[in-house]
Amino acid sequence: MNNYNKINDEILSKIKSITGEENVFFDEETIKLYSKDETEDLSFNPEAVIKPTSSKQISEILKLANQYKIPVTPRGGGTGLSGGSLSVYGGICLSLEKMNRILEIDEKNYQAVVEPGVITQVFQEEVEKRGLFYPPDPASRGSCHLGGNLAECSGGPRAVKYGVTKDYVLGLEAVLPTGEIINPGGKVLKNVSGYNLTQLIIGSEGTLAVITKILFRLIPLPKHKKVVLVAFNSFEHATDAVAKIFQRGITPSAIEFMEKAAVKTAEEKLGKKFPNGDAEAQLFIEVDGNYLELLDKDIEHIAEVVAEYDPLDILVAEDKQKIEDVWDLRRGIGDAVKSISAYKEEDTVVPRANMTELMKGVKSISNKYGLTTICYGHSGDGNLHVNILKDKLDDENWNRIIDPAIREIFELTVSLGGTISGEHGIGYSQRPYLPIALSETEIVLMKKIKQLFDPNNILNPGKIFNY
Repeated sequence: MNNYNKINDEILSKIKSITGEENVFFDEETIKLYSKDETEDLSFNPEAVIKPTSSKQISEILKLANQYKIPVTPRGGGTGLSGGSLSVYGGICLSLEKMNRILEIDEKNYQAVVEPGVITQVFQEEVEKRGLFYPPDPASRGSCHLGGNLAECSGGPRAVKYGVTKDYVLGLEAVLPTGEIINPGGKVLKNVSGYNLTQLIIGSEGTLAVITKILFRLIPLPKHKKVVLVAFNSFEHATDAVAKIFQRGITPSAIEFMEKAAVKTAEEKLGKKFPNGDAEAQLFIEVDGNYLELLDKDIEHIAEVVAEYDPLDILVAEDKQKIEDVWDLRRGIGDAVKSISAYKEEDTVVPRANMTELMKGVKSISNKYGLTTICYGHSGDGNLHVNILKDKLDDENWNRIIDPAIREIFELTVSLGGTISGEHGIGYSQRPYLPIALSETEIVLMKKIKQLFDPNNILNPGKIFNY
């Protein structure tokens, strides 16, 4: 099934005639740069990096690749954490970085049209200038692309109140692996005209189509926000408090969980101090809205709830700069933890009331295998990032125990009503574990959908499924 052809001089000449020679790269430096994303130490060299500037060019490239059976790997900002944009079979790395225009911001209808190479933070800041809000907020928002956010259905901290990427996409322009351009969805809030191809493509990790245009819905920008930092003397108290906050009728815009090791690692890496950095665990709780008195009431109720769990300290940040400083520390945890040693990051997600059992189980499994784990994540929606560190283990022991340890963590997660990826995707690195989360029937059905879209399996092959 993976009998692909190499890019020869004839094919390279045809590609250059489509995009222009200035958009075709095959020098060693570029190939090396595009051989990696942010997934562990994985590296796969593409044969060529192509940077198209239009959907028409992408259509012609895919027609050519389909004809000659050359693998094509779409790529956004290269910030993925499951190897989704790695060219595991060589071929073409199709970078969307030059398709980076915000085409329209419709303030009357609260909508926007963008190209996939727009950086998420750039888009957020541009719509906020107009009093509009695009809530999905991945940690890599300063460098990730909106097209990649759609491919992985990114979430981030504010998913607990506002939902994830798919909840803001009304329609797409996309190019199929066979070269046809489709436009599912549209500028309407209701649409049941046939199957929802828009939502099928979102989260498909670049395996079904190349997204070339996105139609977003936006919402009004909340006028105010405040942050509460709560320190605890145990992670159980922190995670137990989360579900109770919601049971009291409060819906924060973010609830982030950080165990002590995560906070200390970020402090050391960033050279900054986190408030109550020596606490065993912390909750970072943000509330937002248009009326300060209502936010104050929410904070009062939150304080009443967490008081039941013997907090060490409760701090409220109201100043905009202080709020940003704390967010910067939180967003810096991921890179800080990954800088310690070789690692595996697992993107587990369970119903939020089961977070305590998940944390207990992860630590028990870690102790069983002699592994170091550092955990943090979006506790408001039950999404726990479990970083497993090689630390001082030698290669032989690390390679021997890492797979069974990950399997036990995933089996625990599924037993608690969860699944093995909340926002990072399956990609390349998590393929062996998909049968833990999905039945054989579900996997077969997905493979048939893939085959229908991509009969020659040229688009982002080697992802999601173990063939």
